[in-house]
Amino acid sequence: MTANADLNSASAGPEPAGVVCPRHVGLIMDGNGRWAEARGLSRTEGHRQGLDTLRRIIRHAGHIGLEYITIFSFSSENWSRPKAEVSFLMGLLRRFVQQDLSELHETNVRIRIIGDRDGLEKGIGQLLHEAEELTRGNTGLTLVVAFNYGARNELARAMRLLAERVKAGELEPEDICVEKISSALDTGSLPDPDLIIRTSGEVRLSNFLLWQAAYSELYFCDCHWPDFDEAAFDKALEAYGMRSRRFGGLSAKAL
Repeated sequence: MTANADLNSASAGPEPAGVVCPRHVGLIMDGNGRWAEARGLSRTEGHRQGLDTLRRIIRHAGHIGLEYITIFSFSSENWSRPKAEVSFLMGLLRRFVQQDLSELHETNVRIRIIGDRDGLEKGIGQLLHEAEELTRGNTGLTLVVAFNYGARNELARAMRLLAERVKAGELEPEDICVEKISSALDTGSLPDPDLIIRTSGEVRLSNFLLWQAAYSELYFCDCHWPDFDEAAFDKALEAYGMRSRRFGGLSAKAL
């Protein structure tokens, strides 16, 4: 698939038969490097193929009527990777915004960015801002990009914000509740993810949406991200549809 892959099918067509579509899916796109190494390729080639996979999944998510999809694109811990790999990933981000943003906009996709923007290189910060501003009025699929994101960092920033409000006399300590904490997070205006999918066989959240995932259904699959296709996505949705979400209560059958 080329960098200018056609995204126009993102809003067309009915939901596939038998697929239960949650409102919000989180994606931990793991295994790009291992996919490449298994084929004798460079890790950067794995990231390039992973971006093509992301394009296909975004199209498919819009096609089946998903409202929100959050991708773990670059964690706050990823800066510790080799400089050459980090530089390549930043280049991929620039390429994605420059080459795909207009098509996402045309198909009514809204882009939201979450993560810590303090200290980001000016050009990267500007790209993220431009993507949000261009698509702000769109009403289709919301693509939430977690960039320079870590859930513990997010929680620490939210706690500082609430502490500042208490110090300023705008909030009493006893008024701090689950809802106040949720609203102070980067995702404050977004629904919690119904389903979180992680590829490559790793079975952990790795500092992704820890607060928001309190009652998310978790789905882990063995295939590496570049091999994750529309059929694999639908399989995850089918597994989600088979589960009973009780949110700490009892199902209707148990009552």
